[in-house]
Amino acid sequence: MNIFQSVVLGIIEGVTEFLPISSTGHLILTAHLLKLVQTNFLKSFEVAIQLGAILSIVFLYWKTLLLNKEVIKRIIIAFIPTAVIGILFYKIFKEVLLEKSIVLWALFLGGIFIIVFERLYKEKNNSVEEIQNMSFSQAFLIGVFQSIAIIPGVSRAAATIIGGLILGLRRKAIVEFSFLLAVPTMLAATVFDLAKNINDFSFQQLDFLAVGFITSFFVALISVKFLLRFIKKHSFVSFGIYRIILALLFWLIIL
Repeated sequence: MNIFQSVVLGIIEGVTEFLPISSTGHLILTAHLLKLVQTNFLKSFEVAIQLGAILSIVFLYWKTLLLNKEVIKRIIIAFIPTAVIGILFYKIFKEVLLEKSIVLWALFLGGIFIIVFERLYKEKNNSVEEIQNMSFSQAFLIGVFQSIAIIPGVSRAAATIIGGLILGLRRKAIVEFSFLLAVPTMLAATVFDLAKNINDFSFQQLDFLAVGFITSFFVALISVKFLLRFIKKHSFVSFGIYRIILALLFWLIIL
């Protein structure tokens, strides 16, 4: 890896982290285009730079994360199933799931699911408008939905947002909750991964990690604002179409 590749991966992460198109999947596919080998460092790099994007949420929503106790309670409850499943399946994630074929199938099938879901979904008048009005059971189940995204290509954002819509939250509420839930989720994932692997990294590799981290932070600030504007007038159908096209293109490239 070099500085240019670190910047490219940081940009990809910042753009895709909060969109329902799978940032991890995009990082794996981009690494393939850059001819980067999936070493332990690259796998950890792909996890850690996501925290850079997540810190943009801390920057934008720090008052909510520090002062709104009702929202904090729901974030903690939603984080529990993700934490348990993440710990149980960490080894499988690192050794088995980070395969391009799994990513492409997840992108493709997820794209179809998003399109079908949006065609059938009708928001109810009594849908929850504010995060603090969400029930604890809804918060927990959203965490269960998020845990599905341990499969690269599924998309953490897609899983939590669609899960929240199914459970009766308004689109803006679940999108913002998805943002906030990403903070403990990716912080824990990064700390857990680096604690296991950081002794194997060289100083130069840590420099690459820092570059990707900082790049993803600034790009993510733009991505978050884009998504909040986008959902006011649009569904996620276009993201579903994009996922399908991306998977088909990469199948052609790989095959």
